[in-house]
Amino acid sequence: MPAASPDRVVIVGAGIGGLAAAVPLAARGLAVTIVEAASRSGGKIRELPVPGPDGAPAGVAAGPTVFTMRHVFDQLFEDAGHRLEDHVRLAPAALLARHGWPDGSTLDLHADLAASREAIAAFAGPAEGRAFAAFMAEARRIHETLAATFMHRQRTTPWGLSWQLGIRRLGDLVALRPYTPLARALAGHFRDPRLVQLFGRYATYAGSSPYLAPATLMLIALVEAAGVWLAEGGIPALAGAVEALARRHGARVRHGEPVAEILVPGGRVAGVRLAGGETIPADHVIFNGDPAALAGGLLGPAARRAVRRVPRRARSLSAIALAMRARPSGFALAHHNVFFSRDYPAEFAALAAGGLPADPTVYICAQDRGPFGHPEGAEASGPERLLAIINAPADGDTGRPAPEEVKACIATTMTRLASHGLTLDCPPAQMVVTAPTDFAARFPATGGAIYGRASHGWMASFLRPGARTRIQGLYLAGGGVHPGAGVPMAALSGRLAAEALLQDRASMPRFRRVATPGGMSMPSPPTAATASPSSPSSAASSRPITTGPGEAIPKTISPSMSPSTESAPAGR
Repeated sequence: MPAASPDRVVIVGAGIGGLAAAVPLAARGLAVTIVEAASRSGGKIRELPVPGPDGAPAGVAAGPTVFTMRHVFDQLFEDAGHRLEDHVRLAPAALLARHGWPDGSTLDLHADLAASREAIAAFAGPAEGRAFAAFMAEARRIHETLAATFMHRQRTTPWGLSWQLGIRRLGDLVALRPYTPLARALAGHFRDPRLVQLFGRYATYAGSSPYLAPATLMLIALVEAAGVWLAEGGIPALAGAVEALARRHGARVRHGEPVAEILVPGGRVAGVRLAGGETIPADHVIFNGDPAALAGGLLGPAARRAVRRVPRRARSLSAIALAMRARPSGFALAHHNVFFSRDYPAEFAALAAGGLPADPTVYICAQDRGPFGHPEGAEASGPERLLAIINAPADGDTGRPAPEEVKACIATTMTRLASHGLTLDCPPAQMVVTAPTDFAARFPATGGAIYGRASHGWMASFLRPGARTRIQGLYLAGGGVHPGAGVPMAALSGRLAAEALLQDRASMPRFRRVATPGGMSMPSPPTAATASPSSPSSAASSRPITTGPGEAIPKTISPSMSPSTESAPAGR
């Protein structure tokens, strides 16, 4: 009897979520085709060619720049029979970020929590050092509650989360503080407003305001302390390695192929139709794009009902991104740097009102500094590759902010950086600007929102769509779906989409199941006792369980309740 043909999977979009979904599916013998509208893979992970003084361009990473939760990628490669470190050169960051304020004060946070506590005590007094320890203990408890029950599992509801925790851990549920705004919770820990501002900025990792996002997001501080990694070639090198791994297992990647329609005859997906007219049949489709495009009917009228529409008011932040070849002076830049505004509430009030702040906070990634470049803090000897990011409202589909507003914001930004002591020698020809209107054009129906739905209010995390949709055979992956925004979370969403597809496939009798080697496991995050910069792959692997003949489905093992764990949204 001839062997059954492999299931055909089409993944729409070659962002990190789609690439991460392709790896386990292709490794299990499914016929995977990724179709991507752009000329390169990566989605929001991208490089822009920026001219230098001689006019010759160099690639500047113009998307996510922070790499945490390394264990997600270690497990992705391990499950496919490879090691991440054999494909990407990585180094742990000892200095997490350098922070500056207009009064001239600076504060470095370190991978070593004791070093961060000492730095905070020297910066703001011994009491604030003790407050930092208490803050991190609360962040740790929140993370330990959510890591195995929420982030590494399929999307659930508040009631489902309560059921998973059980009556004995209802105290942990209350400790998530979902009804307390992050800024208010931080003010309960710290008396120094600069520290409230510093740790409140983590809300922007999810494209949100610290005055509207829940205190649950405190866990992001723990994630950074648990491990920030630097990759030679930046985050684009990581995306390239995942793409190469998918190709190695047989996945096909077709660039420059926008999808016009997801075909849904009879209520179940049957493939996609490309803009050029070609139809690609499929048994399953994974959409690795912003769910707003589906809900807006941009992938065809039948696919519109797959997810609920995201209201404009629920959009996350957009940004003005400046990719530069500039010579910095006057401030000792680290790889990651944050320059804070004088008035944080006023900054977010302006964003909420749909305008650009008069005094913006600016993040700068100095991409040539660190273990794969010249030392952090050294004086520049020439132009460097820099990426500056300023928060902006997601109104790009209305034409806002207008070009003249963007130009004025850039001028203001340079003036504000000068007030911090940083001067950037950057002729206009050596800067490439991406505004909300550009993001809106690249990611239709989003208005330029970079992170999907904003994490505002206690229900926001539960309102993100999960891997499964209302349409049979159609799945979702990407930073706009569960478990959230950021490179590692988007990768987790891809693995969850692959998991859901395999589970559903195993339960459908019309598919002939054939034995496949191995199993796709979802790891528990590493604990402080097992994870360290010297042992990045020490996350305990979960054991796969089998739900159907030959189909290994992941089973997440709860992490031990240890002093520190690593997980959460990341990416600035």
